Amino acid sequence: MSFFETYGDRLMTAIQVHLFYVLISVAIGFVVALILGILLSRIPRYAKIIMPILSIFQTIPGIVFIGILFLYLGMIPATVITALAVYSIFPVLKNTYTGLLDVKPEYIEAAKGCGMSPLQTLFEVELPLASPSIITGLRMSTIYTVSWAVLAAMIGLGGLGEFIYIGIASNNDQLILAGAIPSAIMAIILSLLIDVIRRVVVPKGLRSVK
Repeated sequence: MSFFETYGDRLMTAIQVHLFYVLISVAIGFVVALILGILLSRIPRYAKIIMPILSIFQTIPGIVFIGILFLYLGMIPATVITALAVYSIFPVLKNTYTGLLDVKPEYIEAAKGCGMSPLQTLFEVELPLASPSIITGLRMSTIYTVSWAVLAAMIGLGGLGEFIYIGIASNNDQLILAGAIPSAIMAIILSLLIDVIRRVVVPKGLRSVK
């Protein structure tokens, strides 16, 4: 109780900031990844070159990337959001691209035979059939971003990483757990919410597809 009396308000603020970073970053990353995935699925020959190039961003250590952005953007939330959004793109992009390529050609031909335009075929046939893969990418991206958001504290922009880093520096297990446990709980809750979205968005016959 004494811990929460001392750090309770600060902890709640850290949770709110952390959740804000995650939700905004994932939302931006998802939209960008979905658009890129659709575009690349139309040019698979070039996508084999472009995808590995885009994946390079995943190999850059998070603290290095945030540090570089910090030099140019400064200590503002946009620095963290930009970095996290970039990192959140690739899991969704890869799964969107793969999901769309896996749609059987006969379904697309059947849609054309019904008089659907390419845009109608995309939104009414291809994306629904690819939705299990896309939602899986969204889940991966969200869980990863919850852990990556800890890095915001490294440039003084709050979040649950603040408790973790202070706890490590001061050898205080309570502070470390105060940052780590809410992060883990947040990842679990967001994953469960995505499962709800999956049941709503994914066609019933495809819900068992991982």
